[in-house]
Amino acid sequence: MRHFLIITNSFKDAGLQLTEKIKTHIEAKGGSARIFVSTGEDAENTALREADIPADIDGVLVLGGDGTLIRAASALVKRRLPLIGVNLGTLGYLCELEEKDAFQAVDLLMEDNCMIERRMMLNGYGIKSGKTAASGVALNDIVIHRTGALSVVSLIVYVNGEYLHTFYADGIIIATPTGSTGYNMSAGGPIVDPKANMILITPINAHNLNSRSIVIGAEDEVTVEIGRKRSQKDETVDVSFDGDNAVRLEVGDKFIVRRAEDTALICKLSKESFLEILRRKMQTYT
Repeated sequence: MRHFLIITNSFKDAGLQLTEKIKTHIEAKGGSARIFVSTGEDAENTALREADIPADIDGVLVLGGDGTLIRAASALVKRRLPLIGVNLGTLGYLCELEEKDAFQAVDLLMEDNCMIERRMMLNGYGIKSGKTAASGVALNDIVIHRTGALSVVSLIVYVNGEYLHTFYADGIIIATPTGSTGYNMSAGGPIVDPKANMILITPINAHNLNSRSIVIGAEDEVTVEIGRKRSQKDETVDVSFDGDNAVRLEVGDKFIVRRAEDTALICKLSKESFLEILRRKMQTYT
């Protein structure tokens, strides 16, 4: 890799001090670097767009945290660019590097001395009044969650067209293995090796005593129908892709989730296994 895009969360790299140092380091070694500043928000005028990325870019450095890297992976998925994250936050399972490792990592990347992991992603779209609504992709998860009043919603789940279960909950998380250490973990779902291929279904604050996470095959299709819970039929839910809201659904609407055709390319420099990383993170942040 010689030509880099540096995506920086401006709240975590104040004044872009580290960003500029890395850019200078890359250029001193004969490479080039473009900088894109992320505010960590999804405002329309600050969103990263594939069309804004120069054609000669062959690698992406993400400075911030897991959230910044996840948004970058979704925005750049069609470009098939390898990404590596420098963690400037706290916990962070997806960003392999810490600030102290950044310059050595750049040297290794410029020598193509790295491994590339392919991480499965999810694609989802809504069906409102029989018509297809907004669609999107997610590296971590697609979350369907209640809006408005503090009341649970009825979520009827089908797998490959076959009825599975009706959850009465605040929402439901449909996650990839990469996303298993995100919201899924916080909601009590299982932690899965990110290189695995499967889909995790985890209810959020379920009001069923027997509600548990369910793991299905990567090629399965999940349909979630918004059920009626009361006579007014006025419950609504929002659907988010990796934390960014995309579509609002009402009673009777459906949302379809399946494995995406594209994969995210994540650079690996360390030979440390996922279990070693998990053990270290859990010991550090307990």
